[in-house]
Amino acid sequence: MPRLGLGTWENTDGETCAESVRQALEMGYRHIDTAQAYDNEEYVGQGIADADVDREDVFLATKIWTSNLSYDDVIHTAKESLDKLGVDYVDLLYVHWPANEYDPEDTLPAFDQLHDDGLIENVGVSNFEPRHLDEAREILDAPVFANQVEMHPMLPQDELVEYGRENDVNLVAYSPLARGEVFDVPEIQEVAEKHDASAAQVSLAWLLQRDGVAAIPKASSEDHIRDNWGALDLELDDEDVEKIESIDRRERRVDPDFGPWN
Repeated sequence: MPRLGLGTWENTDGETCAESVRQALEMGYRHIDTAQAYDNEEYVGQGIADADVDREDVFLATKIWTSNLSYDDVIHTAKESLDKLGVDYVDLLYVHWPANEYDPEDTLPAFDQLHDDGLIENVGVSNFEPRHLDEAREILDAPVFANQVEMHPMLPQDELVEYGRENDVNLVAYSPLARGEVFDVPEIQEVAEKHDASAAQVSLAWLLQRDGVAAIPKASSEDHIRDNWGALDLELDDEDVEKIESIDRRERRVDPDFGPWN
């Protein structure tokens, strides 16, 4: 799985979404993330089709929404997602949240079936806490390839990072810029000035230097897509990492009532 991807949440204008995906792929991105709930799978698929990049070189992920997590609905809506995306398979399919219709004994065997049928390459979960991961790993035949969670310098998710290292579960950071909050954090601004980099690049570089962590910042303009891509060229030293990890703010930007930590 490529470490830096393009998130597409809220990118619901068809032309803008397709163009941003195309631009990202032709810039070098190879990881594209969407979801049923984003209502843009068709546009994401168009962007992939428009790009001068082979489908086989793109790591494509989508997510099953909480109302579609019964066995039959997982199978049916996953196939609908493939149709909308215009692909024969996705590289990673997530359970979006362990909520609403999620029943591990009913939901997860459907993911195994999709995996066995070659419609998905890897099984993922999103917004899972360690207890949910333990349960999922026990029920699934396929490995839990990734857990996608909110993760940034104000929510470092140390427990989940350690869990991932110990159990070979990748962490994928969504909202890696804390919905723009990182731009106003003095410690991040200081590191950015030191390296003549943007605050976004610093936050992403910090995530990408952690073992087993990928990041999928959302962006729709070419400037932001390119700025985020620049994080791959930024190397933080021990002093930088120490400064970022000294940030004492703790903020969760995505906190629905059905969040498993509530």
